[in-house]
Amino acid sequence: MNELWSEMANRTEPYQPGEQATGLDCIKLNTNENPYPPSPRVFEALQQALSSDLRKYPEADPQELRQTLADFHEVTAEQIFIGNGSDEVLAFAFMAFFSTSKPILFPKITYSFYPTYAALFNIPYTCVPLCKNFTLDVEALSKSEGGVIFPNPNAPTGIVSPLQSVERIVKENQGRVVIIDEAYIDFGGQSAISLLSSFENVLITRTMSKSRSLAGLRIGYAIGSVSMIDALNRIKNSFNSYTIDQLALTAGIASVKDEEYFKDTVQAIIRTREQSKKVFKSIGFTVLPSAANFLFVHHPEIPARQLHKILRNKQILVRHFQKPETEEWLRVTIGTDKEMELFFQQLFVAVDAWTNKSTAY
Repeated sequence: MNELWSEMANRTEPYQPGEQATGLDCIKLNTNENPYPPSPRVFEALQQALSSDLRKYPEADPQELRQTLADFHEVTAEQIFIGNGSDEVLAFAFMAFFSTSKPILFPKITYSFYPTYAALFNIPYTCVPLCKNFTLDVEALSKSEGGVIFPNPNAPTGIVSPLQSVERIVKENQGRVVIIDEAYIDFGGQSAISLLSSFENVLITRTMSKSRSLAGLRIGYAIGSVSMIDALNRIKNSFNSYTIDQLALTAGIASVKDEEYFKDTVQAIIRTREQSKKVFKSIGFTVLPSAANFLFVHHPEIPARQLHKILRNKQILVRHFQKPETEEWLRVTIGTDKEMELFFQQLFVAVDAWTNKSTAY
């Protein structure tokens, strides 16, 4: 503890992002980035934006991006909120909708920013264990006092909950906000956007980092009722009345407008994911059914910590979460077909060496 720190700083345990491997020549399958570049239209738009007057502040209210996203999702622009990545949007949502006096619920195995934000903003919470098959416990999440947040598909498992289950959680929590984090929904599953017309207590968060290959520009957004978006704007405008920078605004608009490229790259990742699932299973791994751009895998004989180390020594990065519930699992982001081929070449060697009691490792 530092005597000069605030109470907030002292009680917070920061989120630990995946290794970025700056300067390391590696196959990077640890942070769920898209292996394909953004739409060519993004680069064309950025070239034009670079000739604009960047000494001026961007729009405080990014109307064109909001309208572009509204058209894509078939909602109104007033139902869209823009932020600097979905993590910032989630932070604003915690402040806007959750109370310091009523505990919220989220899955025990989930995105680890949720407990970080809960601690930061002094929001009590209860972690709901997943079912034995790693699916959400819908019954338990339907009985909150202060609200609910969960990803769909879940992270790091990749398992998607059917819309019927999501609707039940929303319906059984009337009077409390249910935040559905759809960071990976473009890779599988059915979005909860259709629930917005029937329920006022739903907020959906999205990111352009995954399916649109714009992680480096930090664009996130939320979709909800006009009232919910107004609450987010009240919080945002108390911190920084400007949203994302001009280059990010320009890139976001261009990306959303290139729907054909978006669909093509998403389908390419899905195809590689399904093929990779078969390869993992062929060499003895347990693989959870994923609707995301990653796979959650476990080998019955090789400790995940050891396998993570072996792969890193071969310049291949995957994600290992060192918590009791997940310590024997690895999360592997889906790369290009070539990256996955190189990854499996090294994985085959590692598995063969370990299972045959080789001293190679």
